[in-house]
Amino acid sequence: MDFKTFMQQRDRAALAYCQGDGRPVNALSTRSDPASFFGPDGSVLQGAEKIKSAYTDGASMFGARGTSRLEILQCEADGNIGYWCGVQHAEAEIDGRQVSMTLRITELFRREHGDWKLVHRHADMAKKGA
Repeated sequence: MDFKTFMQQRDRAALAYCQGDGRPVNALSTRSDPASFFGPDGSVLQGAEKIKSAYTDGASMFGARGTSRLEILQCEADGNIGYWCGVQHAEAEIDGRQVSMTLRITELFRREHGDWKLVHRHADMAKKGA
């Protein structure tokens, strides 16, 4: 699969996550170390299994009425390495109320057995008005 097509799959996985389903993000994530995640809460995680668990736990906080849109500022792949950076605009249902989130995102991918896999995610909250 070319990287542009993969990024469409990544966008759909982000939507599913914001609707409470972490499985699509986990399916796109590496099972092999090294892997890392810098979460929007300031956390730093290392290890593929820890990160997949964090994605499952994070998605479970959201209800089914979420939305997500990835605003890609840069995106490139060459050989077995790819990345994108930009902004994720999301609405998440948390405890029955809608919460708006704007996250600054950088993600790195590597090709594993012919498939693109997420190996690093850095997400933090964008400042208001950014």
